[in-house]
Amino acid sequence: MKILIACEHSGIVRDAFTKKGHDVISCDLLPTDKPGKHYQGNVEDILHQDWDMIVAHPPCTYFTNSGVCWLHKDPTRWGKLDEAAKFFNLFLDHPCEKVVTENPIPHKYAVKRIGGRKYTQTIQPWQFGHPESKRTCLWIKGLEPLKETNNVKDEFLKLPKNQQQRLHYLPPSKDRWKLRSATFQGIADAMAAQWG
Repeated sequence: MKILIACEHSGIVRDAFTKKGHDVISCDLLPTDKPGKHYQGNVEDILHQDWDMIVAHPPCTYFTNSGVCWLHKDPTRWGKLDEAAKFFNLFLDHPCEKVVTENPIPHKYAVKRIGGRKYTQTIQPWQFGHPESKRTCLWIKGLEPLKETNNVKDEFLKLPKNQQQRLHYLPPSKDRWKLRSATFQGIADAMAAQWG
């Protein structure tokens, strides 16, 4: 299949599908973190090519439920939310038969701006071999929901909170946002195995 991994600089999902023999390209405004087929630029430049599947990771800054309070503290964020929703809808409305759009739990203002479309499923890293918590929503079109591959919830529950929620407790740094946005390898492998 010809697959676009949109808004991915890490190469994790791209490489998982590539290992399964697919023709895959990642796309982001940033360069790729590791060698592989990558288009550095605006995804809209290549979004309407003839793709068999699109897996999209649009930025969550203005969508995430954990940041909704900032909308009320900074009025400039409402316009940015509208732009983020317009971008998000590019994937939800794309004519490609197989599209998966990934994001954290969205707040009610974001949901309203994407036409009230609810996610298909939520997943956790501990369902795919990583004893951590990072609830992620998937809006899925043309594919089955992702099935867990290696449930380590029992191991996860034995860990202290700062290890269970490692990404939340990362100290401030210039790369903190990049570390928090990368897809867990077990989830990427499950996507490639089940959807590829």
